Amino acid sequence: MQKRMKYMIAFIFLLIIEIGIALFVNDTIIRPYIGDVLVIILMYTLIRGIVYKSIKYLPAYLFFFALIVELAQYYRVLNMLHLQDNEIISTIIGASFDVKDILCYLIAAVILVIWEKIGI
Repeated sequence: MQKRMKYMIAFIFLLIIEIGIALFVNDTIIRPYIGDVLVIILMYTLIRGIVYKSIKYLPAYLFFFALIVELAQYYRVLNMLHLQDNEIISTIIGASFDVKDILCYLIAAVILVIWEKIGI
């Protein structure tokens, strides 16, 4: 229970950082790259905070989930579903495909694998 609480505190902390980045940062490094790395770690902390058991390949699952979202951007799934004008969904899913985003997600997954190996 104690460890799950640490993950939930980390989730809240990262969520505040992500919201701050989204609202107040408009640069060429932090918002597009650091934000993408942090979003995978954010999802990881949420899942680890609410799921009792450890999920062996969680970093890989999160990477593949992010990859699917990025592919949905590439194929303009929001346009196909006529949801491109929905600000909330467009913000969550994103509107533009970028290979560099996939690299950021991969970096985050590697960070999480290392995190799990050293036992943080």
